[in-house]
Amino acid sequence: MMECTNSIRERLMQYIQDNHIKHSHFAVTSGINSGTLSRILQGNKPISMNQLIAITAGMGLPEDYFFDDYIDECFSTLISIRRIRPFIFRCADLNRVDCIQHITNRILEDLAYVPVLFEMAEELFDNNKKMAAAVLYRGVCEAEKYQHSERLARCQYRLFLIDQGDNMEKNIRAATQFETYVNRLDETDQLEALKQLSHAFGMAHKWEKVNTLAKEMQRIATIQYELQHRSVRSEEVKKETERPLYYYILYAYLAQATASEKCGDYKRALELVGLYDNGERWVREKDEQAQQIIGQFSEWAIANTYLYRLMSGEVQIINEYADYIATREGEIFIALWHMIQAANIYHFNIDTILERFAGYIPYQSGKAEFGEYKPTIIKEKYVQFLGDLAVYRFVESKDNHSATELMLEGLNLSIAMGSSTILNSCLAIFEKIRDRSEFYEAKQG
Repeated sequence: MMECTNSIRERLMQYIQDNHIKHSHFAVTSGINSGTLSRILQGNKPISMNQLIAITAGMGLPEDYFFDDYIDECFSTLISIRRIRPFIFRCADLNRVDCIQHITNRILEDLAYVPVLFEMAEELFDNNKKMAAAVLYRGVCEAEKYQHSERLARCQYRLFLIDQGDNMEKNIRAATQFETYVNRLDETDQLEALKQLSHAFGMAHKWEKVNTLAKEMQRIATIQYELQHRSVRSEEVKKETERPLYYYILYAYLAQATASEKCGDYKRALELVGLYDNGERWVREKDEQAQQIIGQFSEWAIANTYLYRLMSGEVQIINEYADYIATREGEIFIALWHMIQAANIYHFNIDTILERFAGYIPYQSGKAEFGEYKPTIIKEKYVQFLGDLAVYRFVESKDNHSATELMLEGLNLSIAMGSSTILNSCLAIFEKIRDRSEFYEAKQG
């Protein structure tokens, strides 16, 4: 984009003179009323966003050509949200986040406009203009950093969500920063926030943190669910949660079970399975959504029961486990990964199972029902899968070449993801395999 050293009016006057056209002709070309155009040129009328677009189009310039100059236009008299709001939204459409930053800085010279900025940020967020929304959220956070408001907490929550991506180190920094604000959110918002935090900390393998967050989710959801079904006090629960309250109770048990599994406490994990497998006994709702959710958790309970028994050393159930997941394509990759882990721990051969499910390596769909497997999580698990499969190929299959190739792929993916934890894990396994395998032959051949 060219630099605009003159004001919009000066450039427009110069354009009219250089092209030897009348004001009335440009008014027709641009679609601006002739009298309105005259008042704009005389400086007697502020330029609206629609008029700016018409002027720019009439001059044959890129739509955002005058955006830097228009910031000054927005503050030429009194601050006008009627001009600023459509300008911010158009900047978001054209990815002019720099202009949004400049105008945000100027608006926040008057803190009375903080609520307006927050409302615009929420609308941008809902319209998937996340980068533009982030600028406004950060502005509100800076303006209210010494406050203990729910609005500040909500801004921090939105920024945490926006920052979640493929870089896990960045994800965990965002989670750590937001965690101190989660208890300031409205309780109905806290539940989804706690769920998202547990995902982020789970990706970083902070399982004690996941367990703590899940217990808090269970506590809040249980209280809210009881209030919701007390006819005398039902009016106290007005705002709906993103998902049904019973979902968060079930999910809290699932998250605690997962944390226990990752810490090697399979006995506790199996006990918790029973808690999210009995939703039909206590969930009061009987509609189709409730039946679907209860059914999904029951399916996970069956699969996880097989998993926890296998990881506890009951290796004789592996074929039964394989038969169960064979008809559940969304779960095959994760189950296969755990089978490889068990084979590495207890030293038994699963070549026939790997051959049976060869079509699911690598895993492609990246999404189970309810969206539990986000792309980043799947990438992380796939890197770990490659490492565990490399160990299996090296130890059980005695296939050094395949083991080395698998580890090279895992290293490349972990570097791309920016995860030092997984990278270090891959490097440790890779060094062990490289030192004891025909590494150089594999590289050459």
